[in-house]
Amino acid sequence: MSVRRPPSLARPRLGDQPPQPGTLQARSLTGGIQVVPLPGRTVRFGRGARPDTHLQVGGDDTRVSRRHGELTYHDRSWWLRNTGQQLLRLPHGQLVHAATEPIPLAAGYTPVFVRGSGYREHLVELYVTDYDDRGPGAKETAPTVPPKRWPLEDDERLVLVVLGQEYLRYDPEPRPLVYRRAVAQLQALQPGYGWTKRKIEDRVRAVRQRLHDSGCVRSRLVRNDDDDACDATLMHNLLRELVESTTLVPPDLDELDRHLDD
Repeated sequence: MSVRRPPSLARPRLGDQPPQPGTLQARSLTGGIQVVPLPGRTVRFGRGARPDTHLQVGGDDTRVSRRHGELTYHDRSWWLRNTGQQLLRLPHGQLVHAATEPIPLAAGYTPVFVRGSGYREHLVELYVTDYDDRGPGAKETAPTVPPKRWPLEDDERLVLVVLGQEYLRYDPEPRPLVYRRAVAQLQALQPGYGWTKRKIEDRVRAVRQRLHDSGCVRSRLVRNDDDDACDATLMHNLLRELVESTTLVPPDLDELDRHLDD
């Protein structure tokens, strides 16, 4: 099904030159647009059709506002603002309310989720072209970049698999296994090792510090001297990073389940 677009926001024809730096490409389930970066230019998205929006999203969902968000170009960036009643969700769980200050988009890909009815979330895909960048389709034949997998010692891996069982089963709201149960399971798996709560804490602390020192993990993994970050939050962040990077994977549970079921 074709989507009508204002002439100034139309998608370029095949054969046109690659998009210039700062060009915004926006796409939803119903269509897409490409917009050159001109100061003051604004692109609106939401449930409404023209002239309310340039990009329709959630057209059949009355929880989505007719004008739910907008992107305005100034100061060499596209700035995202929530103009609707429901929250917008950005990567890393960042929530954007109508009272939130506009957020500048980084070059490259940014998914924006619009909360709708029930469990529905409507996706708006945004892509800002950088220098020497031919757009989101230019790397279709490039080799796949693997996830950043973290090296772990054998005892560290075993401890984190035991603690992260709910994460490895992809539970919707996972929690780390409490230390008391973790000690009992590790003692059953390795009776002669002498597992204690202290030994578990030492292994976890070492892994958290290594990942923190790498500078490659955005989530907080260690407590600073002047903050009161909760240990449970730091553990949650660690396990999420190890699972999402595929350092720990569901088959890691096989040996654990086999021994504990005996």
